[in-house]
Amino acid sequence: MGSGSGSPVVVGVDGSDSGMLAVRWAAEEAARRGTVLRLVHVCEVPTGYPAGIVDRHVLGDALEAQGRDWVTQAREVAQRAVAGLVLPEVVVEKGSVVPTLLKVSRGAALVVLGSRGLGGFTGLLVGSTSVELVGHAHCPVVVVRGGHAGEMPPTEGPVVVGVDGTPVGEAAIAVAFEEASLHGADLIAVHAWTDLVLETAFAGSATALDFAPLEQKAEETLAERLAGWQEKYPDVRVTREVVRDRPTHALLKHAEHARLVVVGSRGRGGFTGLLLGSTSQHLLHHAPCPVAVVRTAPTS
Repeated sequence: MGSGSGSPVVVGVDGSDSGMLAVRWAAEEAARRGTVLRLVHVCEVPTGYPAGIVDRHVLGDALEAQGRDWVTQAREVAQRAVAGLVLPEVVVEKGSVVPTLLKVSRGAALVVLGSRGLGGFTGLLVGSTSVELVGHAHCPVVVVRGGHAGEMPPTEGPVVVGVDGTPVGEAAIAVAFEEASLHGADLIAVHAWTDLVLETAFAGSATALDFAPLEQKAEETLAERLAGWQEKYPDVRVTREVVRDRPTHALLKHAEHARLVVVGSRGRGGFTGLLLGSTSQHLLHHAPCPVAVVRTAPTS
């Protein structure tokens, strides 16, 4: 399955069923890339117990032992999922979840997480924690989702990428083309645009709105953003979708039949504030397929 000499695929291990699905997805991804799979568990010792009730050292040792058991199980799951997989690396650390994952994301090809968590990853995808991790990781972060809890994520269908019309959004486009090429999948590039302010202002008015110029501009924007990528990946068949719709609705509609949805961590136009508002949260919590979020700005 390759030498494993490239950037590793990192997966968070927390003992949950969702986490084990992420391990299987990550193992298959590592095999396709010909690189090593790195299993990471973070032991975050809870605070706030009254003195004398809980010995933090004893609790920390117990959590670490449990984590090592989970990582052992995860290694077995990965090796059963992919015959001949390069022996997965193991990292078990005590600390805070997000800072540790940010650290291990340096030099990684991907960080892969389950959509629900236990142990050190409880609440990982809720509120500000997900924004901090996804918005500051040094590599793309993939949240592995299926149609229903405990269901394997789809392995068929196209890769879908949200194109926001900005140069920085090319990071997401690059990842989407790479994933489509690795999986032998089609790519659907979606540029969602709408002008709710104008539509609201003219609601009930006899004055007809001419959206043709805006739609033409959107078509041109999508073509500009994809220029060069199709030549670089001639094996990837690309479908362009320009829709007058909200980004969340447009992407979720395509996600119903996709193997992966790829978005940038920030955007403009149709994807303004993607990880700061409802769009990102909706995708991470409700997409029926894995979601890859690609940071588009350097972090310190």
